[in-house]
Amino acid sequence: MTNNILKKYSIALIMCLCTAGALYATRPDGAIVEKTVNNNLNSNRTMNENLNLTQKWDKVFPKSDKVNQSKVTFRNRYGITLVADLYIPKEQVAEKMPAIAVSGPFGAVKEQSSGLYAQTMAERGFLTIAFDPSYTGESGGEPCYVASPDINTEDFCAAVDYLSIRDDVDPERIGIIGICGWGGMAINAAAIDTRIKQRLPQRCTI
Repeated sequence: MTNNILKKYSIALIMCLCTAGALYATRPDGAIVEKTVNNNLNSNRTMNENLNLTQKWDKVFPKSDKVNQSKVTFRNRYGITLVADLYIPKEQVAEKMPAIAVSGPFGAVKEQSSGLYAQTMAERGFLTIAFDPSYTGESGGEPCYVASPDINTEDFCAAVDYLSIRDDVDPERIGIIGICGWGGMAINAAAIDTRIKQRLPQRCTI
């Protein structure tokens, strides 16, 4: 009886939150996380953070003619705004696509290997994002170039939040790729977030 009442109140709360004009993602632990998604590159100011978002192609790899790329932003639980490159296949075979969030290695930015991974997987039919972690690249957080296992694990969960509320993503087919040191973050995130169906820690070789 009590559980049914709680469920009804939870559903009512979610409906009220949605009608308020914001987007919310429900975490496996029951937390409802507000997700402010910004696809407008005309504004460089997001969540009281001065983010300078580059609109030109600035990657270290060639741009593919098989995918569309754009820039998006979303927040993690710590209130830090993350910036990501979104890659969508030009030939979309399904209304809802499998999706992958990519990040790493440590100290790298999305214009490097994570972006190449994301673009390559988009060529193979996945909707992908390559994001700059907190305190890195175009993402927010002060001071810059700080590493935090807790916050960086949350960054992956925030990326899953973003993917899970997209209309063109199948929420039952979301995976993550952590490159090099970020393989550990991928494992951490997959251990606590049951929405992540596949995870791939990618080893770096020299």
